[in-house]
Amino acid sequence: MTIEPAVLENAFVRLEPLEERHREPLRAAGNDPDLWRFANVNLDNADFDAWVEHRLAEIKRVGEMTWAVFEKASDSHVGSTSLLAYVPAHKRVEIGWTWYARRVWSGAVNPSCKRLLLAHGFEALGLNRLELKADARNERSCKAMARFGATFEGIHRSHMVRPDGRLRDTAWFSVIREDWPGVRDGLDARLAGFTPPRKFD
Repeated sequence: MTIEPAVLENAFVRLEPLEERHREPLRAAGNDPDLWRFANVNLDNADFDAWVEHRLAEIKRVGEMTWAVFEKASDSHVGSTSLLAYVPAHKRVEIGWTWYARRVWSGAVNPSCKRLLLAHGFEALGLNRLELKADARNERSCKAMARFGATFEGIHRSHMVRPDGRLRDTAWFSVIREDWPGVRDGLDARLAGFTPPRKFD
C-alpha cells in the first residue's frame, strides 16, 4: 500500500505533489544555507539537485509522498514537506523533510501545512499516529512542533550519522488519533488569526 498523490489545499496554501516542474521554483525558495544546517541531503545547501533527486526517487521507490508548498498570498512556491516511513500495518506515518523560505516563518504557512497533513493522515488514510522528528539541536523546529500541539516523546541518542560524520541525537514528537480533535481545534484557532488572501481558487 502506498500514499497516493493528492493536492491538499486551504485558504493559505496548496500542497502540490512534487514534480520536475517544481525544481527551479523550489531552488529559488531554498537558496539559504541556514535552511539546510540540519539536513541529511543538501547539507548547508551544497547540492540542491541532490535533494530533488532524492525526494523524486523515494516517491517512486517506497511510495512516500513529497509536496511543493505553494503560498497563495505571494503566488509562489515557498518550501516542501513530506509523508514518509509509512507503515500501513500499524497505521502510522512520519511528517518530515519540511523546510520553508525564511520569509514565511511565523506566518500561516506551517500551521496550514500541518493542518492539511494531519487531516489527510487521520481522516483520509485512517492512521493512528503521525510522527515528527528533528535534530535535537534544532531548537526552532522542536519549538514549532510543540507549538502546534505535537507531544514530545524524548531523545534517541546517536540516532543517525550525518553527512559530515557527526552523530545526531534525534528529538521525537507525535500526534495520535486521540490527540487530533484538540490539535485540530488549536490549529484552526491559530489560523483564524491570519487574514487569507482575497483570491481563493
